[in-house]
Amino acid sequence: MDDSPPLDRVARIQDDWRRERPDVDVTPQGVIGRLHRLADRLTEELCLVYGRYGLGEGEIDVLCALRRAGEPYERAPGELAAHTMVTTGAMTKRIDRLERAGLVTRRCRDDDQRGRIVALTRPGRELIDLAFTDHMRNERRLLDLLTPAEAEALEGLLTTWLSRMENPRPPSGG
Repeated sequence: MDDSPPLDRVARIQDDWRRERPDVDVTPQGVIGRLHRLADRLTEELCLVYGRYGLGEGEIDVLCALRRAGEPYERAPGELAAHTMVTTGAMTKRIDRLERAGLVTRRCRDDDQRGRIVALTRPGRELIDLAFTDHMRNERRLLDLLTPAEAEALEGLLTTWLSRMENPRPPSGG
C-alpha cells in the first residue's frame, strides 16, 4: 500500500511533460508552478478582506502607503508610485477612485503650485486602520498553515531569491 499523498496539479503536469518531453528538465516547474498557484490563492484570500472594506488591491496599496508615511499622512503622487511600485498613470486612476470615495484629498504643494500632494482624509485613515488590522489578522491566519520554523525558513529563502533577482551580480570571470 502506497502512503504517499496524491499528486497535486503541478506534479501531474510535470508527469505529463516527463512522458511527452523526457528530453526537457521540468523540475523547475515544481517550484515556479507552485509559487504561481500559491500567489493566486493568496491573492484571492487577501482580496476577500479588502472587499469587506469596499477596496481593491490597488486602493489598499495607496491607502497603506499614505498611512505608513506618518503624520500628516501625505505624499506626492510620484512618491506614492515609488512606494507602491505602479506607474504614475495607474496611480492617477487609483487616487481618482479614492478621492471620489472621500478617502483622500489632493492639493497643491505649498512650495510648488504645479506639484500636487495626496493626503488621507479622516475617514480614509479610519478605514485603512481597520482594514490593515483585519489584513494582518488574515495574513497571520494564512501563515499559520506553516510551523514557525517553516515560515522562518521560507522567509529566508524568499528574501535571498528576491534579492538575487532584483540585484543580479555580474558574471564573474575574465
